[in-house]
Amino acid sequence: MNNFRFHQDTIAEVKQRADIYDVISEHIVLKKRGKDYVGLCPFHEEKTPSFTVSTTKQMYYCFGCGAGGNVLKFLMEVGKSSFSDVVLDLARRYQIQIKTELPENRQEFQRQISLREQLYEILAIANSFYQHALRQPQGKIALEYLKISRQISEETIQKFQLGYAPNSWETIYGYLIEQKGFPVELVEKAGLILPRKSGTGYYDRFRDRLMIPINDVQGRVIGFGGRTLTDEQPKYLNSPETELFDKGKILFALDKAKTAIAKQDKAVVVEGYFDAIALHASGINNVVASLGTALSSIQIRQLLRYTESKQIILNFDADRAGIQATDRAIGEIEKLAYSGEVQLRVLNIPDGKDADEYLRTYSAEKYQELLVNSALWIDWQIQNIVGSKNLSLADKYAQANQEIVKILTKITNDNQLTYYLQYCAEILSQGDARRVSLIYENLLTQVFINWKKLLADDEFLSPPLLVAKQLKSNQQNNRTFTKSKKNNSLEVLSPPVERSLLADAESLLLRIYLHCPNYRQDVKDAMEARDLQFSLSGNRFLWQQIISLENTSENQISESDDLISKLQDSCLETSDKLANLNYLFHLDEKTKKNLLRAPLEIRCTIATIELIMSVKRRSAILNMWQKTNLSVESELAKKYQEKFYLESEWIQELERLRLTTIQDLIQVPLGELTN
Repeated sequence: MNNFRFHQDTIAEVKQRADIYDVISEHIVLKKRGKDYVGLCPFHEEKTPSFTVSTTKQMYYCFGCGAGGNVLKFLMEVGKSSFSDVVLDLARRYQIQIKTELPENRQEFQRQISLREQLYEILAIANSFYQHALRQPQGKIALEYLKISRQISEETIQKFQLGYAPNSWETIYGYLIEQKGFPVELVEKAGLILPRKSGTGYYDRFRDRLMIPINDVQGRVIGFGGRTLTDEQPKYLNSPETELFDKGKILFALDKAKTAIAKQDKAVVVEGYFDAIALHASGINNVVASLGTALSSIQIRQLLRYTESKQIILNFDADRAGIQATDRAIGEIEKLAYSGEVQLRVLNIPDGKDADEYLRTYSAEKYQELLVNSALWIDWQIQNIVGSKNLSLADKYAQANQEIVKILTKITNDNQLTYYLQYCAEILSQGDARRVSLIYENLLTQVFINWKKLLADDEFLSPPLLVAKQLKSNQQNNRTFTKSKKNNSLEVLSPPVERSLLADAESLLLRIYLHCPNYRQDVKDAMEARDLQFSLSGNRFLWQQIISLENTSENQISESDDLISKLQDSCLETSDKLANLNYLFHLDEKTKKNLLRAPLEIRCTIATIELIMSVKRRSAILNMWQKTNLSVESELAKKYQEKFYLESEWIQELERLRLTTIQDLIQVPLGELTN
């Protein structure tokens, strides 16, 4: 699909409908900070969030690695996908009609979108059929199981649209294909039938099972979970992977829980369908369930979109399998939990009961109390370590000590580490107060040794209780030049200093142009008056794109966001030259302050660019002057001398112009920053 070209109307509608927060929060955990959101960058390893998402601009930027762009660019980079694939996937997701430049392309896109729509329709009709079958004589046992064994009310049965798949090999096959007329290949793609292993024909995937529809976050049926009513294995059978259904990306009941999660600002994750159903029936609605598999990072990130404080409580079974599932889930978000990006707790119900059993024995109020008192995930892990070992045995004590040290080594907060060192020392002392201090020191020593190893591998840059590792030497002040020791006059610029000065000046000038529409003409006038051009290739390319856009735009581009968005769109499909210039489209606190004095900064940057050119000219003049034979070319030598001193005087003036004084700050008014 890489060769397909979309109509600009389609691209514009996709960008308008695909909210950047919704899309990016499926991949990383975002936390509100001011008017923007921040999180850990998916494009480079970091401990402190530097990845920023602006919902007002519909753009992202990482101040750590410089990655940035709009929603399309993010999906292209994070999934290593083509522009066409990203647009198509978003069009499918938001049900946007595709317009392409070529009719045959349009037909192919519509065919693919039509496939998903047909699968939605087939699954919805199948769901209605299963619900109807539950009320028929053949569904009597399934209905009694729900109402008597599970004590589920009629209201809850209808809310979750529970049904029954009859004990027949071709019931749903006959209904959907022979009666409703759906093509057999589509019903197979919906995951409802299977081809026979011998001979021809198909048979129903779900037979004599209680049917639990699985919905996407919009509430559309995308698959089923079928519970056996006999001793048949497996006890639960899920739909296979389809165009619509991926069990590693779906959370059961999220469509019903998302509002309550947002309102209560926390989410509860349970292990089974009926745990979630029972909790919802009891009025605890901020609950979802995994689909019989390990909780994945994708599922967790999807869930975190709905809780601002990122609170998650894991309530898996207390048996061995449940403990392992909890450990795996913690492992999926361990980095986020250690950094404080996720507030993670673990609830183990007393006596090894699951949520459904507990509610039938006690009450919703008692379960709420358990949630309030649920353990922090680190406490749960530590208790799980010591609870499974006999600490009176030397080898078990050593194992527990090693496992605890692994946990402590990952803590990066000073106060938290101090607390858990003391906490673990008291546990390992087994009530002997005289040993607490000694164990504390021993734990700290082991953690210190681990940190030293990690520091050697550049794993941790700022460990607690240690001096942060120095990774960078002090940089030379960009406003200093090479001076003559004799007369303190400017002579030459070293190549690194020259490039650094030029890069800073050109970048600031471009930032002013991009973010301060009121001063764009001032930038153009200043450059034209001095006959200046951007010297660095990337900056020169960006400036050419700006001029081209302004010359071709029907309406004047007056807003900074409009210009930045158009620039990114114009280069998205055809060039990666903007990759190293993304930082110009975003402002941190320092650059925001710079732009508040836009007129003054224009003067300084123009003077800096011209100063660099002037120093190079004077160096060339000096070189020619020194090569002149005074006895033969005295007039030429005098001419070079005059030029040298004139250029020197101009350099002194430019040095004055590029330096900001207190008087400048008083006289120059604050500029208007559009973002």
